[in-house]
Amino acid sequence: MGVVAQWRATGRSTITAHRANSRSGSSQREKCCALVLKRTCSSVCAATVGFLLFLGLCLLHLPDPVTLVPMVSEENRAVTLLIWTYPFGRYRKLPDCFALYQIGGCTLTDDWRAYPDADAVIIHHREVATGSADLPPEPRPRAQKWIWMNYESPSHTSSLWRFEDVFNLTMTYRTDSDIFLPYGYLVPNEHRTRGLQNRFAHPLHTPPRSHRPRPRLLAWVISNWSESHARVAFYHQLRRYIQVDVFGRAGRPLPKDSGGGSVVRLLGRYHFYLALENSQHTDYITEKLWNAVRAGAVPVVLGPSRQNYERFLPPEAFIHVDDFPTARELARYLLMLRRNPARLRRHLDWRGSYSVQQPTFWGEHYCTACRAVRRTRGRTDVVKDLRRWFHS
Repeated sequence: MGVVAQWRATGRSTITAHRANSRSGSSQREKCCALVLKRTCSSVCAATVGFLLFLGLCLLHLPDPVTLVPMVSEENRAVTLLIWTYPFGRYRKLPDCFALYQIGGCTLTDDWRAYPDADAVIIHHREVATGSADLPPEPRPRAQKWIWMNYESPSHTSSLWRFEDVFNLTMTYRTDSDIFLPYGYLVPNEHRTRGLQNRFAHPLHTPPRSHRPRPRLLAWVISNWSESHARVAFYHQLRRYIQVDVFGRAGRPLPKDSGGGSVVRLLGRYHFYLALENSQHTDYITEKLWNAVRAGAVPVVLGPSRQNYERFLPPEAFIHVDDFPTARELARYLLMLRRNPARLRRHLDWRGSYSVQQPTFWGEHYCTACRAVRRTRGRTDVVKDLRRWFHS
């Protein structure tokens, strides 16, 4: 405030001193201003007349309105996407991208005869890597894109060396893919809009404080059991200190409806769920995590680093096995949380601000790829170092 007061006092004295001088020079300035204004008006008038003459000449040379062709940007033109092979050989009806996901201008086809006219071809890695299908024929049509689609981890992706400098776009669960669509993601409630999020996102609810405790403690659903997996070795350690209810081929049978919905209903009875990935790689976070999130069970995760998980979830939304020096310490923490509901709520209170979206395989992937093709039309850069990138 002292600086402001000093500035104001100085300003007043300066203004008073200059007022007298300003009166004496005012008449001279008025004459100068009048002269400048006169010259400026003359220049503006001349420029205006010149512009109007130029505009008139342009109008005389415009084409007949009947012969005008509507301008359509490359991005807005419809594209055709050819599904080269169905992933894992399982036929699924192709979706209507606009009706389901509000993605317009997309024609999907599985007819190989459309290859010469297709704007892009989406190729699932497993079929061309195992030899059950060949790559499309060369030379490819001008400006056509080939899209490499793969949702397996690097540990289960073979023969990548064969596809160097072959594809134009990558589509995977990795955040640095050309076309990024993960196994699941959170949608902040304030960002939810009409359409896709409202139709397919599942709102997450924070359990009320009067909510009855869940009857069971810890579950694990596994279909691919291998003693060489780190997750199986971890399970053998953990079960020495805490009860783990195992479902799947290595445990109790799942409900008859073995889809994701039945797993979510099953996990609704448990406080915690082991979301253990079959291998640990960047961004490889599968439906195991998102099924637990939907069910309201706190996921105990084994996969990439905690920092990687925090790119997808709030820090308190999961428990990472790396947070504990031993499986015994993790078991103690889970048992403590069951006895202390207030502490357990710290892992659940975040839920009221989000919904979870789990993309539908594979229809949403095709439509997302089609939208990307429209946005990148005319660009046919080749993916370099595919293997090194995917294993990085």
